[in-house]
Amino acid sequence: MTWLSIHTDLKSKLSPQFGVANCSVPFRFPILKKCEPIVCLYQSLFEAISRVMVNLLLLRGSSNSLISITFIVLIVNIPSLSAKELSLENAVNIAQGNDPWIEGSYQRELATLAQSVAAGQLPDPVISVGFANMPLDTFNFNQDPMTQFKVGVSQAFPRGDSLALQQQKLEELSRQHPFMRQDRQAKVRLSVSHLWLDLFKSQETIRLIEKDRSLFEYLVDVAEVNYSSASGRSRQQDLVRSQLELTRLEDRLTLLNQNRHETQAKLDEWLFAIDWQAVGLPQKLPELELKLPSADTESVNHDQVEASVFRNHPTIKILDEQITSSETNVDLTKQKYKPQWGVNTSYSYRDDAPTGQDRSDFFSVSISFDLPVFIEKKQDKEVQAAIGNKEALKTDKALALRMIHASFNQAKERLQWLEKRKTIYDKRLLQEMQEQAEASLNAYTNDDGDFAEVIRARIAELNANIDYLNINIDRLKAIAELNYFATSVAKNTYHQRDEK
Repeated sequence: MTWLSIHTDLKSKLSPQFGVANCSVPFRFPILKKCEPIVCLYQSLFEAISRVMVNLLLLRGSSNSLISITFIVLIVNIPSLSAKELSLENAVNIAQGNDPWIEGSYQRELATLAQSVAAGQLPDPVISVGFANMPLDTFNFNQDPMTQFKVGVSQAFPRGDSLALQQQKLEELSRQHPFMRQDRQAKVRLSVSHLWLDLFKSQETIRLIEKDRSLFEYLVDVAEVNYSSASGRSRQQDLVRSQLELTRLEDRLTLLNQNRHETQAKLDEWLFAIDWQAVGLPQKLPELELKLPSADTESVNHDQVEASVFRNHPTIKILDEQITSSETNVDLTKQKYKPQWGVNTSYSYRDDAPTGQDRSDFFSVSISFDLPVFIEKKQDKEVQAAIGNKEALKTDKALALRMIHASFNQAKERLQWLEKRKTIYDKRLLQEMQEQAEASLNAYTNDDGDFAEVIRARIAELNANIDYLNINIDRLKAIAELNYFATSVAKNTYHQRDEK
């Protein structure tokens, strides 16, 4: 075991990203919580002492003295403190439970149902009150026998089954809202999952770089010590190269911190004013389960299963309800070929004649209706337009099914290739990268290797670990996408309000 691998393990146990002012050391025993400031100071002092010890050992060139460093590693084991963790499932639940769009959808559904009830009622009757045949010369109400005080009532009756069909059309439109809510919740889960995984990727990439940054810092120290020592094992270009790689790591950390804060700002839209100073993400990726059978499952017709699931996707169900409503609208438009009826009744009061003769009152009743005459350029065109809208919705459904199927296949192919890459990294690549880094380091410590090769090997190992992290993140994103497309409507969906 080389001095550098020992010290790398030492640095990883000390969590070098925390200093005295920002110490986050957990304590396994409650009594030690009172000693937190002392322990934080001890951690920082130990950090400085370990650096000096390694430099002194390098100057002495004694490999046996590394036993003292190993002893320090054994007696000190300070794990890092994890903040309050926000798991992926908790983030999704918070986002779904605090989505105001859901409440708006309920209100729109209730409004449509209320409109359907109102649309099924007869028009309000019309009351008319007035004087008829009033003489203009005297304005005497009893002068002429035809002068009357008239009160009338008229009632219109819409064409055919217009009322029932209009009510049915609106009820069918209201049935799309539960499916819209299910689709919204599935989309919120997908969006929050992607953002959470992006945040996790930034966090863990920062952790990987921070873990290796201490190694590069000590490589700079080694290069400086060897360059200034009498042995002259390091060249000036080795010193410059190590410092350059350390600077590039700093730049990568800056960019990653920028991405992390931007992703946190995007998550604030769904999580609503979360305190990111007090909340962190777990250090282990969650496991997402595929809702559809995997490609390895035998005795399963995947094409039939997928087609059945896609037809029950909330997006398709929304279009189904719109198509049903459009078919009702065609029937409603055809009612315009029928006449609209009206009934008019009136009562007329007449005063007695000036001679005292009694005059009888009048009662009138009449029926009115319109007569569709210009049907070729009016009713026919309206029915044609309604049929066109219905057929257009059917094409929208066909396009939506095609889009879902294509997007599902794309995500499935991406997942399959990511699984293959993950297998390569698990079985071979990561181990080979680690062996290469250790071999180059051993060769350099034995004066048989190049310092630049040590740097390249360590950078390659770091990049391989980051690539492996990205593969796992992309794999979970693909599963989240597949689960969205595999979303099926729940039973008893109609007009049921979710419990909050």
